Amino acid sequence: MTKADEKDIPDHDLLFAGFPCQPFSLIGQMQGFRDIRGTLFFDIARIMKHKKPKFFVLENVKQLVGHDGGKTLKTILKTLEKDLGYSVKFAVLNALDYGLPQKRERVIIVGCREPSRFSFPSPVRPFKPLSEVLEKKADPKYYASEYIAKKRKEAHRSDYALSVWHENKAGHICSYPYSCALRAGASYNYLLVNGERRLTPREMFRLQGFPDSYKIVVTDGQARKQAGNAVPVNLAKAVILKLLPLMVNSE
Repeated sequence: MTKADEKDIPDHDLLFAGFPCQPFSLIGQMQGFRDIRGTLFFDIARIMKHKKPKFFVLENVKQLVGHDGGKTLKTILKTLEKDLGYSVKFAVLNALDYGLPQKRERVIIVGCREPSRFSFPSPVRPFKPLSEVLEKKADPKYYASEYIAKKRKEAHRSDYALSVWHENKAGHICSYPYSCALRAGASYNYLLVNGERRLTPREMFRLQGFPDSYKIVVTDGQARKQAGNAVPVNLAKAVILKLLPLMVNSE
């Protein structure tokens, strides 16, 4: 991105970008623009200034809203509104509300070159059950030993017949009828199906809304990173579907 020449990028009506979230996330120590990855937003702005797309959608972690007392988001909005001339709206949306059993809250920033009546999509109900994304038979390599599974179940009793358990570094466990947010990097967060096994790569991609036709051709570790870095498909689709009528009318 930093080396991309904006003149080489094809013209486009809609720009969708998810600049690196690590500089603004809790796990990334919230370094913001002090982290070189945080400055990639300005490369996106550079491309937008040259290509002038009619619409854009930007995605980041919800911590962006409060980072540096709100100054980081204020800088981003000023760049988009004052410097680039867009009409901008933002909201914190949760993938859980758009047909995915994963609590993944993200800041979505939408911009239009002309003033518009854009509104963010309403939540979808009922929630999608975990049973629709979990594999019926997972490879034995994802299972914990009987001893470890037994110890976990002695330490925690879930209120749900089917749940994803979240175990932190201290060994504290909580469980929900959905998954906590997938992580790209190695961390002390473990997501466990009923306390018995890890999520499989296919399940991780399903939690992000990828169809089973999506081929996983990398190692488990690489797949976990890819899934953790992805934008939830259903959430992105819901936002873009709200933009489409405006795009058609702008022709």
